[in-house]
Amino acid sequence: MSDDPFSDILRLTNAESLVTGGFTAGGAWAIRFPKPSNIKFFAVVKGSCWLCIEGEAEPIHFGTGDVGLLMAKRAFVLASDPAVAPIEAMSVFSGAGRSTAVLGDGNDFAHIGGHVLLDQASGRLLADVLPPWIHIRATSRQTATLRWLLDQLVNERGSDLPGAQLVSAQLSQLFFIHVLRIHLKTSGPISAGWLRTLGDPRIAPALRLMHGDPSRSWHLDELARACAMSRTTFASHFRTSAGNAPLTYLAKWRMRLAERALREEKTPVAVVGRSLGYTSESAFSNAFKRMTGHSPKAYRSAAQAASSDAVESAIDDARQENMAIGIQARQ
Repeated sequence: MSDDPFSDILRLTNAESLVTGGFTAGGAWAIRFPKPSNIKFFAVVKGSCWLCIEGEAEPIHFGTGDVGLLMAKRAFVLASDPAVAPIEAMSVFSGAGRSTAVLGDGNDFAHIGGHVLLDQASGRLLADVLPPWIHIRATSRQTATLRWLLDQLVNERGSDLPGAQLVSAQLSQLFFIHVLRIHLKTSGPISAGWLRTLGDPRIAPALRLMHGDPSRSWHLDELARACAMSRTTFASHFRTSAGNAPLTYLAKWRMRLAERALREEKTPVAVVGRSLGYTSESAFSNAFKRMTGHSPKAYRSAAQAASSDAVESAIDDARQENMAIGIQARQ
C-alpha cells in the first residue's frame, strides 16, 4: 500500500473516468437525459447553458469552462433556456455508434460529457460520500489545470492522431481526479467520513501512516504523536472528522482491503488475514464477520457468484445491442 489515502481509495473503488460523447447547439434548444446509472460528468466547452436536475427547485447556470458532476440517479435537462421544451436524449443520439450530435446550426454552444465507472462492490465507498451534484466554476482560482485538461480532451477527441483514444482515457481520468481535488478545497462543510479526513491537514500524518502500513498494530500514542497532539485531543479530532475512532477507521480500512483480496484473488483466507496483521485465520475470520456480517469464505463465494452474473448480464446486453444494430442496418 501507499501513504496516499486518496489514491488508495480511488484504486480500491476502481474509479475509471470515460468521455463518451458531446454535442454542439445553436438557437433555442433543450435535451432531457435519463437517470444515469453511473456518475455523470460534463463540461461546457463553448457558450453557456442551464442545468435542470430532477428534484432541484432552481436551474443552475453553467458558463464556458464550467464542469458538472452528477452523482444522484436523477434525470436532468441541459438547455439554452429553462423555458424551452426538451427533446429526449435517446432521439438525439440514436444510431449505432453515435456519440455526438448537432442541434440547430451548432454555433452557440459545445458540450463534452462522460461517466465514471466504479467497482460494483467497493464503489459505494466513493459514491456515498459525494453530494448529489458538484458544480466547478471556471472562474475559480483552482481550475487552471482543469481548463488545460479540458482543452487537451477536446483536441484529442477531434484528432486522428495515433493513440488518441488512450490519451483521451488518461486525460479524462486526470480530469475527474482534479474535479474531486477542487471539491475538497472549495466546498463548504463536509459531513464526517473519509472524504472529510482527506481535507483535514491536522490528521493527515496519521492517515498516511495507517494507509502506508495497514498491517501494523498501530497504537493511539504513535498516531497522536505523528500529528503533534495529545492522545485525547487526537482521538476527539479524528472522530469528529472521520466519524470513527482512529483504530476503528484502521480496522474498517483493513476489511475493505480484505474484501478486495477475497473478490479478486485466490489467496487462502489465512494468508489474506496475515497480510493485514491478523495472527491467525480465526482472528481474521471473526473480525471480518463482525465488520461485514459474513465469513470470509461466504463472502468470497457470494462475490464470485455475483461476478459471474455480471458477466452474463454484460454478454446479454452485447447480444441485444448487436441485434439492434443488425435490425438498423437492414432498415
